[in-house]
Amino acid sequence: MMIPNPMNGPGASLFASLLVSSIGIGFLIYGRKQRRLPQMILGLALSGAPFLVPGVAWMLSVSALLLAGFWVALRAGV
Repeated sequence: MMIPNPMNGPGASLFASLLVSSIGIGFLIYGRKQRRLPQMILGLALSGAPFLVPGVAWMLSVSALLLAGFWVALRAGV
């Protein structure tokens, strides 16, 4: 008997997509208002990630890597 994994259900995928996309839209709106290109690019990348990455774990990992890369870029002075 297999134990169901809650991270692979349709509800988890929908929730993760909504979470990642809403964070991306927030960055996109902020970047447009402040005229900041890095925030706009990150917002577009986070908004498009749920459409391009299969699976919840991959989606969250790619999103975390994008956010970490953005943080490193900001610390470097971009």
